[in-house]
Amino acid sequence: MRNIVEIPRSRNPFPAAGVVRDRDGVAHYERLPATLLDVLAEQAERRPDSEAVIELGAGTLTYRQLWQRAARVAGGLREDGLGRGDRVGIRYPAGLEWVLAFWGTLMAGGIPVAVNTRSAAPEVDFVLTDAGVRLDLAAGTALPDGRPYVVDGLEPTDTAALFYTSGTTGRPKGVPTAHEAFLTNAENMVRTMGQSRQLGEQLRTLISVPLFHVTGCNSQLLVAAYTGGAAVIMPALNLPELATTLSTQRISSLITVPAVYALLLRHPGFAGADVSGVRWVGYGGAPTAPALVRSLRDAFGAATVFNGYGMTETASLMTVLPDSDAVEHADSVGYAVPSGDIGVAPLGDDAGVGELVVRGANVMRGYWNRPDADAETIIDGWLHTGDVVRVDGAGRVHIIDRLKDIIIRGGENISSVEVEAALLSAPGVTDACVLAVPDDVMGEKVGAVLFGDRHDVDVAAVLDYCRSQLADFKVPQYITVVADALPRTASGKLLKTQLREQVRWGAPLR
Repeated sequence: MRNIVEIPRSRNPFPAAGVVRDRDGVAHYERLPATLLDVLAEQAERRPDSEAVIELGAGTLTYRQLWQRAARVAGGLREDGLGRGDRVGIRYPAGLEWVLAFWGTLMAGGIPVAVNTRSAAPEVDFVLTDAGVRLDLAAGTALPDGRPYVVDGLEPTDTAALFYTSGTTGRPKGVPTAHEAFLTNAENMVRTMGQSRQLGEQLRTLISVPLFHVTGCNSQLLVAAYTGGAAVIMPALNLPELATTLSTQRISSLITVPAVYALLLRHPGFAGADVSGVRWVGYGGAPTAPALVRSLRDAFGAATVFNGYGMTETASLMTVLPDSDAVEHADSVGYAVPSGDIGVAPLGDDAGVGELVVRGANVMRGYWNRPDADAETIIDGWLHTGDVVRVDGAGRVHIIDRLKDIIIRGGENISSVEVEAALLSAPGVTDACVLAVPDDVMGEKVGAVLFGDRHDVDVAAVLDYCRSQLADFKVPQYITVVADALPRTASGKLLKTQLREQVRWGAPLR
């Protein structure tokens, strides 16, 4: 058993009314809908003619249409032999088909399996086999269609869907996500954004990230359903289209990774876009430079901005940095969500520095058929995230690094995240990845892979900037500038394993 230092909520800014604890001390919301289907049924009854889902260039479904068509998909799945609890692979691109497959599988009593459509064939085969998929809805196959069917008797603790981790450190792991976990995340989103569950048509969220990832599905698509808003889906990221869509679709909320915002703000088409209706601008998945946060505030003058941190294992959000702290504490991912607890498993003498651990009704109970991983990850009711953090006196979390990505140079521990944050603020740098470079004398040295959207990265200027921001031993000694955007997962995480295999460092700079 590792010692856990639980972080008190005394200075947490988010409302926690209606949060109760079970006999194990885990926090739950008192008055959530029972299941996701109860949410969709409520919206279909209350606002049947309101837009529910829009796929750019393809069409629109109202809440009535979404309910009716999903029920027909459910009927078709049942006629194809789907039973209660059977898994259905969803491999459609982001859009109306994906959404109908998701809701239709739930209505049929099945469990949707969100498959990463960017994966290679062997990776897809692994997920389909590991999940024991009964029916596979691959791109190009018709949606099932039959007599309308809606299952009954679902419970909050029933598994609603199966998402897979990004697999950056090995085989991806299945994460069974309960109805209560999805709905807890939705309520946390509403509260941390300062929204209301009765937003209705005021919420029009632009989804430009994949739906097979928890940000796109859990924190956008399902939050739109939870509040009665509209989910506007861009099947593939397109910067010129994104800029125009903000005004043509009257977007009020958008979430993406910092690198996309940096490119968008520099895009010629953005200058003329009407973004006066945008009220919430979210980002996450990577360090964020204060200069970019200020630029977002300037560009979206009517919006509040926020940073979020979460995992597949936590059904998306676990911490949020509110607008009030966005610039002054841009290196933080914020405070615990209202129904979530955070703690630190110290790695040394400082009780505020160590591995981040979390618990809450949004946190998974265990991986899919992976008791070995469960034993390593869930200890005494706390999920161990693998992220090394520092928690300040106010309860804000600052990500230092992944446990496996700390660089040890001559006995000095160097946070790759800290160096990446400095590089992202350097002139001409749009994206950055910091890696350990093996060294016979020092053990490891600091290497950086840089991307600039106009290929105007001045390495000498970048090094000068780093020397003004970092201790000498943290300044990169190897730098490679690449012509293509750095590889990232759908959640925005750098694919460091891939970069380690690809990069050839050459001679050190000093």
